[in-house]
Amino acid sequence: MAEETKYTEDNIRSLDWKEHIRMRPGMYIGKLGDGSGADDGIYILLKEVLDNSIDEFVMGSGKTIEVSVQGQKVIVRDYGRGIPLGKVVDVVSKMNTGGKYDTKAFKKSVGLNGVGTKAVNALSAYFRVESTRDGKSASAEFEKGELTHQEFLEETSRRKGTKVSFVPDESIFKNYKYRSEYIVKMLKNYVYLNPGLTIVFNGEKFYSEDGLKDLLSDSIHEDDRMFPIIHLRGNDIEVAITYNRSQYSEEYNSFVNGQHTTQGGTHQAAFREAIVKTIREFYGKNYDPSDIRKSIVSAISIKVMEPVFESQTKTKLGSTDMGGNLPTVRTYIVDFVKRQLDNYLHRNAETAEKLQRKILQAERERKDLSGIRKLARERAKKVSLHNKKLRDCRVHLGDVKKERNLETTLFITEGDSASGSITKSRDVNTQAVFSLKGKPLNSFGLSKKIVYENEEFNLLQAALNIEDSIDDLRYNNIVIATDADVDGMHIRLLLITFFLQFFPELIKKGHLYILQTPLFRVRNKKETIYCYSEKEKQDAIRKLTGKPEITRFKGLGEISPDEFKYFIGEDIRLDPVMLDKDTGIEDLLTFYMGKNTSDRQEFIIDNLRVELDVIETE
Repeated sequence: MAEETKYTEDNIRSLDWKEHIRMRPGMYIGKLGDGSGADDGIYILLKEVLDNSIDEFVMGSGKTIEVSVQGQKVIVRDYGRGIPLGKVVDVVSKMNTGGKYDTKAFKKSVGLNGVGTKAVNALSAYFRVESTRDGKSASAEFEKGELTHQEFLEETSRRKGTKVSFVPDESIFKNYKYRSEYIVKMLKNYVYLNPGLTIVFNGEKFYSEDGLKDLLSDSIHEDDRMFPIIHLRGNDIEVAITYNRSQYSEEYNSFVNGQHTTQGGTHQAAFREAIVKTIREFYGKNYDPSDIRKSIVSAISIKVMEPVFESQTKTKLGSTDMGGNLPTVRTYIVDFVKRQLDNYLHRNAETAEKLQRKILQAERERKDLSGIRKLARERAKKVSLHNKKLRDCRVHLGDVKKERNLETTLFITEGDSASGSITKSRDVNTQAVFSLKGKPLNSFGLSKKIVYENEEFNLLQAALNIEDSIDDLRYNNIVIATDADVDGMHIRLLLITFFLQFFPELIKKGHLYILQTPLFRVRNKKETIYCYSEKEKQDAIRKLTGKPEITRFKGLGEISPDEFKYFIGEDIRLDPVMLDKDTGIEDLLTFYMGKNTSDRQEFIIDNLRVELDVIETE
């Protein structure tokens, strides 16, 4: 009989601040990741440092912030007031230490709990903070939260402000790399929300004059806009609204005190309600809310005193009050939108007319679909009880109280053999598998009707739970797992077309990925190396001297479950599917799935991964 585990005083221990952060990093920065997802931990580290610099700007100090990312090293320099010199070490290494508990100094700040920079410090292999004020300077260096060096200069010619440098710890963030696309998006959001602020990233300048209007201009191509962007500003609130010609779903970008609340919250719910209420009253018609909001692309930013978020990563607002003498969040937003949007529609008759036409069109489409929708739902319900296509996982994105909800992943695979390998080797807590029969239907140019008529698409939509809104999405990462051959490429394009056509915001919000799988296995008796390119194969051959065994993987189905677990575990390699702001959705779809142009053929050939026999000269 196994010996019973003792539970005594010795089992109870208090972790110091850095131990706790390093043991439970997810509590502080959400998921770890390798940089392939926009919400991966390495970007949260950058954001935590940036938030402090932004708060300085908000308080009227320092109009420029410089950000540099070179390989794994990140440097953030602001020209604010600088950390008080005697507290430089405390501010970055003592929990619950900061300057923002005094709410008079930082009324509408985001970093209120004194955790952010400490988490960055504890999770970095190297961390340096330097503060300059009144012609003096103090700096401190750390490794994994341990102080290694301190310096104080009585005299310096450096400009005032704070400079933070850090290198995330590779033992926590495995095989990570920073992707500039995600950093640029984050920095742009900061300048949209803070007019007058300049951020310089690796020499490139970002600046915004029109705030959220610039955000929508950048995210939706002019050809896709149904009418010019409606831009409304008030005290502590800013709103921008337009509608997308080529998108079915609703899209909201919401912010609180400069913080991007990707999961929405009380302000986003109030905003959705306010739009419906205002438009109904303006036209004097009781339109269905879904018809009013269909195809909307919008942004809202509010400033709240002492905001309450539902997690440390601040992605969802829980506050119901604006703070001070102001009303509730809901009343404040509904009143503002009612007044300002109503005035705008009265003054802009052409926009009001286009909006009404769009609502009536949405109503017609909804009624046309209603019969078939009902049947499809019933079919999906029956199937969901014994859905052979979906092998679900235990945790879902909506389970905000569960630590691993941001790791939830749905693999979309082709064929039974690949599905079998992934199913056997997956983590049943966070990884689900959806199996395709063969090539999905080409949905290019088809209406939403097809999503319900086509069993495969209907079941995929049901698995993702995105029929009514992307807010209900069940998995944070949707990963297309196909072979890297011609057929695999074609399936990828067909699936990307489906998402682009009917759910483009899944791509816009960074949920869609392509799984990279190894092309070769190179091994000897002591070591096995999986290679994702010809170069990696040649490097592995040189490393494993002698004559190592080389195996070429023709497809996912050939990889055994025992091996597959290495490719979808900690070392998973994902390529994010991204939208280029300079290309409209329609243009992109036409390129991918329109007439078989030479451009597209070249694109497919350029992106195919094929084995080249390298002839080695003696």
